Amino acid sequence: MAEESKTARGPKKSEKNGSFEETFSRLEETVRKLEAGQLPLDQATGLFEEGMKLARRCNELLSSAELKVSRLQTAFAEQMRLVDDDAEDA
Repeated sequence: MAEESKTARGPKKSEKNGSFEETFSRLEETVRKLEAGQLPLDQATGLFEEGMKLARRCNELLSSAELKVSRLQTAFAEQMRLVDDDAEDA
């Protein structure tokens, strides 16, 4: 069980620093292990908990990317409006 707690601590650190692709890949691997159904209940519960954390992190990363895209679109639209205003003034 001591090894399990060490591995449970490891992903917490790296899941904050990992890319979406890395985090999603780890989530997929966790799901595969759970779907195999060969784990004792305590290990399955631990994996499920880790999977939920990974899913939450993926969602955070996607939300952040969506916000960036939205801000870029707004900035672009504002620039286009300014260009149109300048063209009308000329």
